[in-house]
Amino acid sequence: MAESRYGLLLAGGAYVLWGFLPAYLKLLAQLAPTEILAHRIVWSLAFCSALLALRGGWAPLLHRLRQPRVLGWFVLSAACLSVNWLLYIWAVNTGQVVEGSLGYFIIPIVNAAFGVLLLGERLRAAQVTAFALAAAGAAYLTVAYGQFPWIGLTLALTFGVYGLLRKRAALESLPGLTLEMAMVSPVALGYLFVLGLLGEGTFGRADWSLHALLLAAGPVTAVPLLLFAAGIRRVALTTLGVLQYLGPSIQFLLGVFAYGEPFNLHRLIGFCLIWVAMAIFAAEGLLRYRTVDAARAARAERQMASG
Repeated sequence: MAESRYGLLLAGGAYVLWGFLPAYLKLLAQLAPTEILAHRIVWSLAFCSALLALRGGWAPLLHRLRQPRVLGWFVLSAACLSVNWLLYIWAVNTGQVVEGSLGYFIIPIVNAAFGVLLLGERLRAAQVTAFALAAAGAAYLTVAYGQFPWIGLTLALTFGVYGLLRKRAALESLPGLTLEMAMVSPVALGYLFVLGLLGEGTFGRADWSLHALLLAAGPVTAVPLLLFAAGIRRVALTTLGVLQYLGPSIQFLLGVFAYGEPFNLHRLIGFCLIWVAMAIFAAEGLLRYRTVDAARAARAERQMASG
């Protein structure tokens, strides 16, 4: 029991840190989103490389480097992650934290859709209802605002594709992120070098506090991933399915109450439809998990009785 509580703390801590990510990005709002992204890539690579060296975990990564097909999958996953990060940075620093949180609320729905379309999975009745409600919420927001909620949907789609690609080229969280950052760091470093030549770069010209914030991009990125990777091994997937709404919920509350982003009746109606869809989705998964678990326990008891 103690181990499961520990896992809950680890996974919950990861989602809490992801939830407060907008607060960190707001501190860098004076920089262009592309420059923030470049620094996040470079310092994440440095931090992850140092951790790998301390843990002696270079062997799996070096093994993957000898597999061209695997490298190809990681190029694609790194591209998806970079697009996701850039869009989220831009959304936060243009006052659209609430819109960004929408994307992370609907990631489970997107993952289920990929399962149906790409992996031949079948939707259960409750999942169909959740899909319908989420679609209705997105449609309502589109009609009410006259603008398709493209930020949230693009964030959800890019992260969903990223998850699929990582499944095809499996590596543990830390070596996987290190490899992805290594793939895109030449572009990031080149961009920062050009900014420096043009006299427009921040690094080397700002005060110590801004330099510290830029250097912190490494642990800010890697620590939640490491907590998540450790926690997922110690908690049930259904528990994780409920915990995953903690991050976007914190982001949403920050957007509305800390940053004063508008949240009128129309947004409330659209988000409520999506929240109900998420509740149905999570509850159905929890019920199904318990049913399957109970069936396995009953089979085990029968086998013991017959033996």
